[in-house]
Amino acid sequence: MDARLNYFTIPAAGKALKYFMSAGKELKDMPLPAATQELVALRVSQINGCAVCIDMHTKEATAAGETPVRLNLVAAWREATVFTEAERAALALAEEGTRVADAAHGVSDETWARATAHYDQEQLTALVILVSFMNSVNRLNIITQQPAGNYQAGQFH
Repeated sequence: MDARLNYFTIPAAGKALKYFMSAGKELKDMPLPAATQELVALRVSQINGCAVCIDMHTKEATAAGETPVRLNLVAAWREATVFTEAERAALALAEEGTRVADAAHGVSDETWARATAHYDQEQLTALVILVSFMNSVNRLNIITQQPAGNYQAGQFH
């Protein structure tokens, strides 16, 4: 599979995406636990069907010490016993924040309340920005059919 656009060779893409991707780098330094960030990024990418992001975040999570069992169960996190209550709250918020077109209510008050029970304002801010950022990146990659499989952990960080 060949990408429709190669963002690395198009000057206009380089100009815009350097700022966009710098936001992604800043997210890594926000006070949301790294494991939670990777699980959320992976789940958003699964929902959107972004293969290159699934590839990236699976490999980044593995490099950070995430277990294959947890990674394999992200898609079925509601029924899995391997996630903390805080992670479950983040995954619920990620799903509702990603499926806004599927659910008239967006992120429900119940989901937001569960998230606020586990995360402070800075962490919630990081979580909301991460979900929004991942949805944007997923769309950039899906529209241009970026191929998956060749990502190396740490490649963009």
